[in-house]
Amino acid sequence: MPVQCLRQPDRRAHIPNYRTAGIPALVGLTLVLALAGCSPPESAVARAEAHRPVRSPLSITPALVSLANAAPSSLDAAERENVVGAAVYRATCALCHGPGIAGAPRLDRREDWRQRIVAGSDTLVNHAISGYRGEHGLMPARGGNPSLGDDEVRAAVDYMLSRVSADIVPAGTALD
Repeated sequence: MPVQCLRQPDRRAHIPNYRTAGIPALVGLTLVLALAGCSPPESAVARAEAHRPVRSPLSITPALVSLANAAPSSLDAAERENVVGAAVYRATCALCHGPGIAGAPRLDRREDWRQRIVAGSDTLVNHAISGYRGEHGLMPARGGNPSLGDDEVRAAVDYMLSRVSADIVPAGTALD
């Protein structure tokens, strides 16, 4: 009886051809990249908002340190009474209230503040926290610094009012 040889299966049959193995992955990657490029363009506002630097709550710390290290004679009465308000004003508010940008009342012009002081400090604090658009300009919420807390905003408003209200409101008149 003749001996039959059993043929062994090819051991390499399960190994894919290295030349064609990467084609499905390459097609998939190409589709993903093509679809990623089809997203709608971002608006200029959204781009600016996404890349806007955010201040941490400790961003006014250098201003507080400089005020604390300043000689007592170099600080005026308003700064000695309201160190946090002075620091917030210097770090955030002075950008607009110094030069009067966007209709902001300048700290050195008492006439800019007359109508605002009559409205009362609570109204001014609410406008500073929530933002305000009036006929003479606009106030961004929290002065454009979303990391400021309500107490810091109130301290800054109180600081500015203490700087300008002495000549406008007679002594003994309550500001709310």
